[in-house]
Order: sequence, then structure tokens, then C-alpha cells
Amino acid sequence: MKRAFVILVVLGVAGGAAAYYANHKTASATPTTLRTVPMKRGDLLSTVSATGTVEAEEVVNIGAQVCGLIVAFGQDAHDRSKFVDYCSVVEKDAILAKIDPTFYEAALEQAEATLQNSEASLAQLEAKFRKAAREWKRAESLLPKQAIADTDYDTAISEYEAAKANVAAGKAIIRQNKASVRTARINLGYCTIKSPVRGTIIERRVNIGQTVVASLNAPSLFLIAKDLSKMQVWASVNEADIGRIRLNMPVSFTVDAHDGQTFRGEVTQIRMNAQMSQNVVTYTVIVTTDNSSGKLLPYMTANVQFEVDKKTGVLLAPNAALRWTPDTDQIDPAANKKSLAAEPAPSQNRGRLWVVTQRGLVRPLEVTVGATDGTTTAVSGKDLKENMQVVAGEADDEEAATTASGTEETNPFMPKPPKGSRPPPGPM
Repeated sequence: MKRAFVILVVLGVAGGAAAYYANHKTASATPTTLRTVPMKRGDLLSTVSATGTVEAEEVVNIGAQVCGLIVAFGQDAHDRSKFVDYCSVVEKDAILAKIDPTFYEAALEQAEATLQNSEASLAQLEAKFRKAAREWKRAESLLPKQAIADTDYDTAISEYEAAKANVAAGKAIIRQNKASVRTARINLGYCTIKSPVRGTIIERRVNIGQTVVASLNAPSLFLIAKDLSKMQVWASVNEADIGRIRLNMPVSFTVDAHDGQTFRGEVTQIRMNAQMSQNVVTYTVIVTTDNSSGKLLPYMTANVQFEVDKKTGVLLAPNAALRWTPDTDQIDPAANKKSLAAEPAPSQNRGRLWVVTQRGLVRPLEVTVGATDGTTTAVSGKDLKENMQVVAGEADDEEAATTASGTEETNPFMPKPPKGSRPPPGPM
């Protein structure tokens, strides 16, 4: 009885192993369904993406060169009932603000009084010089007659020379005091802050009653943009992409404030001072654009696309097709053994596509790879033709069933509904 039981167990195990082997062999023999896409001819635009900030083309920072209290603002040129403020358009030499001039007026009066005093002192010194000159001439005429002592003659010469030097010193003091007067007058003029350019005030940083303290760094009072009809975009480009950027390159960008509208510009400057943030190196690229419409405002965030390369009427292959690699048993034995999937492409501008043969296997096609937009790539080769089916991957069970039934053409770029979902109800 026990022996019969052991024999039954052994037979059961052997039968299960045979069934598993048969099923596994059948599953392995089932051919894999390949997902193919047609080669299309069209246009391709290769771009480099970056983020930037809209800036005015030229901004002037207006500061103060003297200390004091802000007592008034200048009048708005377009509305005399208002003072200059944010968004005011100002002309060159227009008054922006006034600092309390009391201290500087007093300093100017003091300098002028000192100048007048030095001029009076010079007049006295010149009178003494003329007196010393007459005494020296008199002593000189008496010396040949021995009518004057030698000591008196020497004293006359010394007094003459000293008087002459005093006059020169008095003239130098007058020049010094005149310079002090000019300095005081200039400081008084600085109490009236004027615009050095014609432009638009984009920021006012002081209020009436605020004290301005000018030190080594002049305090900033106003920020004026010279011409808002021309704007710049300061884009931060990664160091991996900066080699593809060149001067006069066309650029397109969008801003969140104007959804759906694309602005155009061109690269006018590539700055060499790199910035590093969290071990990421970026370079600032200046893009100049026209803003005659006035839609672009300073400090807007721009999503920039640098148009690196544009191809028209080229064959386009999906990047998935260039990345796909078959298994060794999927390659047609008639294909060249040197083109096995394990072999890399000859160079960076070379690639490999795979097409299905009549035997249901694949063979390689060596192609030249061109520009890419991240989804498709321009390719060329002597064996490539438009609408040629190339392998883009392997289909899953659902795609394989659909392809086998012939009810739907697969597209690797179309979104697929989740498994088990039902189609929307149609008309009854």
C-alpha cells in the first residue's frame, strides 16, 4: 500500500513538470508583437529651454550726493496738479525731489564772506608791498652816495621781498576761498535732484520727510528706465547648453501675464561671469526684444526657447525608435552580423533603426542623426523612405490583441485609457 502511494506521488510530480515544461516552451515560442510607427516627413525645431527675467534695456539709479531732509517732490510734466511718482514720465533735467537747503545756503554765505575777507587782506598786502618797493628804491638811490647805512639798505630789501611774498600768499588764499565758494554752491545745487535722462520712473524709494544720509555709497532715491519700448530678457542658461547658444540667435518666449502669446527676440550678449547655485553653473544670456505694445513689464518671468536649429521637410524618427534595442533572437539571421544590437553606433551623429522583415524578425538600418526636439529626431540614410515602418518598442498584451484584430492602429505617442475602463455611451 505504501509503495503504491509513493509511485502515485512520483507520477504526479513528473506529470506536473511535463505540463510546466510544455506550457513554458509554448509561451517562449509565442512571437513578441512589435510596435511600429511610420516615418514622417515634416519640419523640426531644436530648442534650448531656459528661464529668465524681463528687464528694462537701460536703467538709471538716481541717488543723492548730499545729506538732508526731503522737503518736496517735483511736479509731473503731464499733470501739474500731481508730483512725480511711480510710472511718471520725466524729461531730462526735470526736478525729481528737493532736499532742505538751509544748511548749504549758510555754508555758501560763509564761504563767500571768507572770500571777501581774503580779498580785503590782499588789498592791504598789496599796499604794504608798494610801500616796501618805494623804500627799497629810495635806499638804492642813497647807497652810492654813502647816505644810508648798509644795515638799513639790507632791511629795505628784506621788507620788499617779504611784502612781495605776502602778496603771492594772499592771492593763493583767494583762489582757495573761491574754490570753497564753488564747492558750497555745487552742494547747494545738489539739494535739487534732477533727472539725468528722459524716461519712466519704475520705483520711488523715498518719501517727503525722510532724511537722506549720503556716505561712501550714494543712497538710491529713484529708479528710471530710459526706454520701455525695448526690453531685455536675462536668461539663465545651464553650462551644458551654453555651447549651443550664439549671438543673433532667434528666441521665442512667453510670460504668464499674457497666456497664449509668444514674443520674439534675439541673443545680443552672452556674459562670461558664471553663477553657481547648489553646484549648478549657469550663464546669463541677454535677449533683446521689441516692446512697442507695452505688454512686457520689468521683472516679469519669461519662459525662453532658444531656436538652435530648424529643419524643413526632413524625415522624422521618434526618439523611442532610436533607443530601442532588440534581443539577439529577434534579429533576422540574414542581417549583417556586424550590426548586432550589442554593437554601439559608430559615432555621436550615427544611429540605428530597426525594421520588421517578412519572417517577423528585425534588421538594422544605419542612419545619420540630426537635430532633435526631445521627441523626434531628424534622420537620413540611403535606405530610408517616407512612411517606412520602424520599430519603436514592444506592444503589451492589450496592444497586441488590438493589432491582431486590426481594429486600431497603435501610436506610441497617444495616451492610452486605463485597463478595464469602458468607452463613453453612444447614441441609442
